[in-house]
Amino acid sequence: MLAATPAFADETDPPSEFTVTGSATLATDYRFRGLSLSAGDMAVQGTINVNHASGFYVGAWGSNLEDSAVYGNMELDVYGGWTGAVADGLTADVGLLYYVYPNGKVGDANVMEPYASLTKTLGPASAKVGVAYAWKQDSLGGDDNLYLYTDWTLGVPETPISVSAHLGYTDGALSPKLLTGKSTDGGFDYSLGASYAITKNLSLGVSYIGVDGNSISSFSNDAVVGTLKASF
Repeated sequence: MLAATPAFADETDPPSEFTVTGSATLATDYRFRGLSLSAGDMAVQGTINVNHASGFYVGAWGSNLEDSAVYGNMELDVYGGWTGAVADGLTADVGLLYYVYPNGKVGDANVMEPYASLTKTLGPASAKVGVAYAWKQDSLGGDDNLYLYTDWTLGVPETPISVSAHLGYTDGALSPKLLTGKSTDGGFDYSLGASYAITKNLSLGVSYIGVDGNSISSFSNDAVVGTLKASF
């Protein structure tokens, strides 16, 4: 009965200043900036956001990981920021993200990372450029990390299909070349993908993902990753 109460609200009530959105995703692999954090295994992921009409938001995202002493078997990302239009068709997003590993048993793995991006929309196409910078932290071995990226998407007109492309560059403690033992230089990650909207809230996606560095099976090898995502 309590759940049904909103159906009887006065139609003249103003819209709420707060909205809640979220999603649940089943992925064949959890790839973060090109590298697998689930050892090439399936991952169950979910997110929830609380958004204010002013553009401010807070949220959380979680996923299972390959079990390890440092990171445990779960990642929980909490974040907050602001997003909004800064020009016609141009949207900004700035915030702070905190990567948390609640059941890690050895050392401090948590990382704080501010981020910012600009997205330009033109009809069914959009292009984003962004940056994320983690200052020197114990969890990064006393080093810092810079990530630059661009994302491109296109909704194919008159179809439920969209295509996407991504290119990122990491320099610092999380460089794929460093993490795979190739060198201490920065490295690129990239992906090409497509998604199919089964319904308004359910989509099926597939991406080809690659990354610089030595190719290590179930970690840095090229991979095709599939996803099934339900949004609300």
